Amino acid sequence: MIEVLVNADDFGLTKSVNYGILDSHKYGIVNSTTIMMNAKATEHAIEIAKRTPSLKVGIHLVLTWGTPLLSDVPSLIDDSGHFKKQGVVYGEPADISLLELEREWSAQIERFLEFGLYPSHLDSHHHVHGIENFLPVVKNLTEKYQLPVRNAGKHFAGVQTVTDVFLDDFYGETVVEDYFQNLKGRVIDGQSVEIMTHPAYMDEDLMQVSSYNSNRLKETRILTNARLPEGFILRFGINQAI
Repeated sequence: MIEVLVNADDFGLTKSVNYGILDSHKYGIVNSTTIMMNAKATEHAIEIAKRTPSLKVGIHLVLTWGTPLLSDVPSLIDDSGHFKKQGVVYGEPADISLLELEREWSAQIERFLEFGLYPSHLDSHHHVHGIENFLPVVKNLTEKYQLPVRNAGKHFAGVQTVTDVFLDDFYGETVVEDYFQNLKGRVIDGQSVEIMTHPAYMDEDLMQVSSYNSNRLKETRILTNARLPEGFILRFGINQAI
């Protein structure tokens, strides 16, 4: 038997994203989501999380979109006060202060805790937690908050990961009708697997903040109709009240 975590990234990005994730959970196979704590619809997402305890909610740590929660993290921002772009962070990760990064990511986790919920796990926007330079910060956060993290590869040996295997190819051109039926043979029996998804409905806010938009609507349709193949079961979780 193979346990499956179908995670919807970007919870909180816009209300249309939140509703797409909710419907993909209520009527489909999404059983987990991760929330951005610095986004326009974050509090709307929190309301949904509190009303939907069957949806596991983790934290989508942010370093490459929007603005930080803290005001004194100069190595994380550009001249406009926004987080540095994805290409800049990946190109020059050594320019990021690990102390500032840990403080900012801790602030994002603490903001979630302030709403009276406890996160199920951690991952990150644009997979930045997987940058090897940031591994000390990831280790500190997983130990401090006793949380598993999205499996980012071989250098995560010794870090508690939420699943054994992580698949990030349900995205863009590979968002296809039979994706989930074709999981057989990709994961070894007895392992657990996380599949990254981005369901959403369309609205003006989403068009303004993300270049990945129309495929999100396609994802929503597929996720609300998909079935897992024999031998695969959904791993369900409950938000824990503090």
